[in-house]
Amino acid sequence: MLTFYKRYWRTAFDIGLIVLTVFLIMWTFSFLYKIATPIFLAFVIYWMIEPFARFLHKRKIKKSIATAISMLLFIVVILSVIAGATLIFVSQITNLVHKLPEYTRIVQAQLVVQIDYLTDKFDALPLPDDLSAKITELGGTIAAKTSSIIGWLLAYLLSMLSSFSTFIINFIAAVILAYFLSVEIESWKIIAKEKTPNTFKKAGVFLRDNVISGISGYLKAQLKLIMLTFILVFVALLSLGVNNAFSISLLAAFVDVIPLLGVTAVFIPWIVYLFIVGQTTLAIWLSAVLLVVLLVRQILEPKLVGDSLGVSAFTMLSFMIVSLSLFGVAGLILSPILIILIKSLNDQGYLERWIRKPQEEYEVTEVNK
Repeated sequence: MLTFYKRYWRTAFDIGLIVLTVFLIMWTFSFLYKIATPIFLAFVIYWMIEPFARFLHKRKIKKSIATAISMLLFIVVILSVIAGATLIFVSQITNLVHKLPEYTRIVQAQLVVQIDYLTDKFDALPLPDDLSAKITELGGTIAAKTSSIIGWLLAYLLSMLSSFSTFIINFIAAVILAYFLSVEIESWKIIAKEKTPNTFKKAGVFLRDNVISGISGYLKAQLKLIMLTFILVFVALLSLGVNNAFSISLLAAFVDVIPLLGVTAVFIPWIVYLFIVGQTTLAIWLSAVLLVVLLVRQILEPKLVGDSLGVSAFTMLSFMIVSLSLFGVAGLILSPILIILIKSLNDQGYLERWIRKPQEEYEVTEVNK
């Protein structure tokens, strides 16, 4: 054991430093995000409005006016979309919450019918006398748990909507900050160019070429896939005459972001419920819709996403779960960036140079090379 520690202590120390650096970056970003959320939102808004503002500025329009026009257009489009989607979503979710007790009673009634049927079939077998009571109790427990999970999910969604006022305040502050950032961006670039040390400049170039471009491509590809999922589900649900089609499609598009789960998190419980209550035809059609959505995503995702990440879904989801648990929403936001950064460092050979490995453990590999 002592030989093992002597051989690998340098490797463990180097890996520990990298892990500590990643942790400090995540912690710092999480802290800054909590106290300066509007500033981070301002950079996102600036990234969205700057191309059109730059386009107008090249047409001999003063930068402040060009930024104001671009910002006004952005606000009109964003607020119209958010307001319309929120009104529809809240109204349909509220309707679903009101009907939830009715749906729960239907599930319980169907379970009782199925349990009675199974009990009649089991009467001829030498089974304990209280089996029927146990089966009935189990069915009631399953129905109650299902109702509780659905109720919790809806309550969580509504609580997110109830914090909309906080988002509006942060959004207004971010819009003001983004406007001034767009107007003053050239002066900030000059200051950064003159005052930034060369080491940080090299790091910035590396991030721009290897990380930011990858994140930009990844986000654009995911946005296209999410929009495609929403359109496919919405059109299919409208064709099937399903109530609350917009809210369900919006929810499906939202969970489609989650690796390994995606739209199955919405459709599988729904399909199971329909089979239980006897709506077999709709359940089969929804199964077909789910299959089509999954197939289309599997076919298009490699073409759209390409090698922008190059990280397995398991690795990404694991890192996102740990980041979310330790640092909250800020960790969830930063986790894809750090994953791409670590992969880029590994591809460029930096990790191999930074992590000292015991050479005697790799003598065979070096000879083979």
